[in-house]
Amino acid sequence: MKIRDETVTMPGVGGRSLSSNYDRDTVGRWSEAVARFMGGGKFLIIQTLVVIAWITMNAIAGSKGLWDEYPFILLNLLFSIEAAYAAPLILLAQHRQDARDRALAERDREVNSRILSDSEFLTRELAAIRIRLDDMASASELETLITEVKSQSSPIPDT
Repeated sequence: MKIRDETVTMPGVGGRSLSSNYDRDTVGRWSEAVARFMGGGKFLIIQTLVVIAWITMNAIAGSKGLWDEYPFILLNLLFSIEAAYAAPLILLAQHRQDARDRALAERDREVNSRILSDSEFLTRELAAIRIRLDDMASASELETLITEVKSQSSPIPDT
């Protein structure tokens, strides 16, 4: 479903913030892209392959004391840095999604309110039409009344 409402597609519309000199919307879009990538299977596969390669190369080179030996402190540091940056980016992406959800919910409430008022109006109009139709005489009723009037009326004498 393609949404064209600016408040829904870009919750931070307004451009630059007065308190900072960066475009919050650009950072938000970037954080959403990073969160989408990090939450996907492609990232997990790449990271798993990198970790396997890291451990393999360090196990071979570690015996010579050239690189990150067994406790893999450098690898743990890289994971910590990744987590330190990933968590705020994911939170920022979630915040933007919440803003989109709030905008969609508000728009849905407005649409539902209009639909409700329109249906109430149409219900009142339909009831008024039914009342008017009940008050109208049918063709058979008119014919019966005409025959009754003709039979009851006596010719007016001429003077």
